[in-house]
Amino acid sequence: MGMYMVQFAYTSQAWNALARNPEDREITFRGLAEKMGAKLISLHYCFGEYDGVVLIEAPDEATVMAIVVAAVSPGHVKAAKTTVLSTVQQALNALGRAGVATYHAPQG
Repeated sequence: MGMYMVQFAYTSQAWNALARNPEDREITFRGLAEKMGAKLISLHYCFGEYDGVVLIEAPDEATVMAIVVAAVSPGHVKAAKTTVLSTVQQALNALGRAGVATYHAPQG
């Protein structure tokens, strides 16, 4: 199972609805992830370009894509960005492979 970070930004209408009727969106999102064969690790709200971050453990990118499409399709999310996360060991393995590879830059 891979780890994925999904950053999301709500529409102003979604914030208005949540302000009038606060609800724990983690419960809803956890149910969606589990239906699709994934596991919600955590959901956090934040400041900045995105309003929140979700960490998901999923078997593949297609599963994550299905989750994100299902989650944004009601129209309350104006932006979403998904990032594949690597463990330290995965990064070390990649660095080791890159260290023995050769690649020539364009000659100008």
